[in-house]
Amino acid sequence: MSIWEYANPKKFMQTSARVLPWLVALTTAFLAVGLVWAFFFTPDDYKQGATVKIMFLHVPAAMMAINAWIMMLVASLIWIVRRHHVSALAARAAAPVGLTFTAIALVTGALWGQPMWGTWWAWDPRLTSFLILALFYLGYMALWAAVENPDTAADLTSVLCIVGSVFALLSRYAVKFWNQGLHQDSTILKVGEKDPLDPAYYLPLVVCILGTVLLFVTLVLVRTRTEIRARRLAALLARERSA
Repeated sequence: MSIWEYANPKKFMQTSARVLPWLVALTTAFLAVGLVWAFFFTPDDYKQGATVKIMFLHVPAAMMAINAWIMMLVASLIWIVRRHHVSALAARAAAPVGLTFTAIALVTGALWGQPMWGTWWAWDPRLTSFLILALFYLGYMALWAAVENPDTAADLTSVLCIVGSVFALLSRYAVKFWNQGLHQDSTILKVGEKDPLDPAYYLPLVVCILGTVLLFVTLVLVRTRTEIRARRLAALLARERSA
């Protein structure tokens, strides 16, 4: 069996219909356990107090804001190389989800940053690249809406996605590229290293991240199925008009 079989819309619809109920159940379980554990059973930080718990929303949202664009990049490259319509529609479906995660990351970052840094916003390298990434999400969605021919729209948005990937990577690695800025480097992967994240926060954060990843996959599958149905409906209407 080849993975490219799932690029067939009929095969994709059949498979996703079987997978979605399990994904919904897993997403609900992980998010419920992770958020309840994070907000009700973790201690306040000795320095940040209860505001540290914003991390359990901010970090998963920020990670998925970047990874959603990377997923769109992969789907766009598949469209450019192999011309599979499901991949183009999956990229389109992921954009509003990625934009929502980006907005959540920016808002929760401001709420977390104000008591910690004394300001709601700073032109920090990571903050700035995240804001530009949000604008790319908006531009990507606007371009899809503006171009009437779906294949032409897929071509143009794929090029935009490739360009915007620069800012997705900058959002992830800005702290490493520039030493200035308010953001610290990632501590999630520093288990066993100096100044790792305390296990009291690490374990529920991992559960929240897994739940957010599952939520993203679930939403993208649902939206991709909707895009496929919309494409079929448009094709049927076009045939009726020409008949």
